Formats: sequence, structure tokens, C-alpha cells
Amino acid sequence: MNENCTSCAEVKENAKKLDAIIKKYKDIRGALIPVLHEAQELYGYLPLEVQRTIAQKLNIPLAEVYGVVSFYTQFSINPKGKYRINVCMGTACYVKGANEILDKFKTRLSIDVGECTEDGKYSLDACRCIGACGLAPVVTVNDEVFGKLIADDVDKIVDKFDEL
Repeated sequence: MNENCTSCAEVKENAKKLDAIIKKYKDIRGALIPVLHEAQELYGYLPLEVQRTIAQKLNIPLAEVYGVVSFYTQFSINPKGKYRINVCMGTACYVKGANEILDKFKTRLSIDVGECTEDGKYSLDACRCIGACGLAPVVTVNDEVFGKLIADDVDKIVDKFDEL
């Protein structure tokens, strides 16, 4: 079986799963956000084609779906990496050098905020505050928290996940 057949089968399977998610919520008021959450779990992000399908099957305008996706930071229209790096840019973190840490991640990974490395291993984001101000500046990689960082710590963090 060639690679295209495998991905074609995966696309069809995901479409069936998305249909099931939408059917589960279709008659529930306020269904959009739970549908988007489950769709993002399924796809890893919310590409326009998925948003369009959700809009059509929930009978709501695509602009409304996109408006919700673009408003809430937990939704993403870009693919995310296996390791999702999030640099806190809240006041405490920013004052203590989060910007330098973010710049170091951009340089080390050769990506910008909102992007994913070509191999799909890392994605980089910046957030307003993760609520760990006592550990400022803070970075999360998936669910792991790294605090009291300096820019020189970035290489150690990336090296740790490169070894996994």
C-alpha cells in the first residue's frame, strides 16, 4: 500500500469521526465550542476545511465558526508540534526576560511564534499568562513547566526533548 492510500484512509476515517462528533452535539444549544474542542483533539488544529464542515453541519455561518476559533487562544488554525512550547509573556515573565527567551527559541528552532518545525516536532507560541508568576519567567512544553529561566536555558530544554 503506498503512502497516499494510507493518508487517504486516514482522511476518510477522520471525516467519519468528525461527523460523529457533530451528531453528538447537533441538537444541543451552544454546541459550537465543544465540537471545536473535540475536532481540534482529532486533527491537532482546526484547518479551514474542518471549520467549513462544522459550519455546514451545524447550520451556522463559517464566519461565526472562524470568529470563535480566532478569538479563543486554546484553538489553533495552524498545526502544532509533538512538543508544544509556550512562552509566558505576562507582565512578571516579560519584566524578567521572557522576550529574550522567546527570541532564543525562535533562533534555535528556526520558527516564529505560531509556527511548527518542518519535522512536526516543535511548535512555538506565546501566551498572556499561565499563572505561575512566582516562577517567572516561565515556559511550558506540553504540560511540563520550566521556571526561573534565562535565555541560556533554552538549549537545555530543547536538548532534553530532542533526546526523547
